Amino acid sequence: MFDLEDLLKPAKGKRRLFWQSDDKLCTLVKGNSIYFMQRWFRDAAVDCIWTDPPYALSNGGITCQSGRMVSVNKGDWDKSKGVQNDFRFTKNWIRQCHRVLKPAGSIWVSGTMHIHPLTGMALMASGFRILNDIIWEKTNPPPNLGCRTFTHSTELIYWATRQIGAKKSRYTFNYGKMKQENGGKQMKSVWKFPTTGKAEKTQGKHPTQKPIELVERSLRACCGKNNVVLDPFVGSGTTGVVARRLGLPFIGIDRNADYLELAVKRIDNTPPPPPTLLSQ
Repeated sequence: MFDLEDLLKPAKGKRRLFWQSDDKLCTLVKGNSIYFMQRWFRDAAVDCIWTDPPYALSNGGITCQSGRMVSVNKGDWDKSKGVQNDFRFTKNWIRQCHRVLKPAGSIWVSGTMHIHPLTGMALMASGFRILNDIIWEKTNPPPNLGCRTFTHSTELIYWATRQIGAKKSRYTFNYGKMKQENGGKQMKSVWKFPTTGKAEKTQGKHPTQKPIELVERSLRACCGKNNVVLDPFVGSGTTGVVARRLGLPFIGIDRNADYLELAVKRIDNTPPPPPTLLSQ
């Protein structure tokens, strides 16, 4: 039986949670992810981390959305603070992820060219072993309105595991399932999915929302029964939706109350998996 308190450091008083599902399997917390990971979580508490951190791409540029020219700016949370400060921030939250992740656990971090070089360096500097750089090829990318570069049609997702000393950790990879899903052939590191569709935005929109299929393949690849999933930048809650669909305990953190409200709606309206899936 999953108990959130088993993962957390002893608390002096009652914990202030933003929301928790009726079955106690999904929990959302409002606040700074670095602070909450540092102050709340025990060492080696969770099995998997899938997260979509700020990309630092809100630079006053333009993009195309539904055939209209719109600003790329997402909000102050997505603006670059300069390379050194961006790297310091990335290193700080990734170091906390390394501490709270189990030795055989997996971390998945998405990004574009604006942030993934810093993410890769921070992962290695924090003691992670990078297993793959998954390329998400968007089958329906927006056109490049400036016509001065190639169309931006990919995002990169690092898949990494902890490494202690010179000994490589024994991480989980459900190789057989992935091969079966790929028609009996080894699955490649280029994954083709469309961008998030309207059906996944019926309860609200988030400017960087990831498609369920993308996150779900990641968790199916590395998670086992009852594995605990953490997302320190939960946004619209896609990682929580996927964890709910797979029957996995989930904890999400975000600073934005509006995004957390959206995450609550999406997770709470996601039906739990059938008993057959939970027994696998």
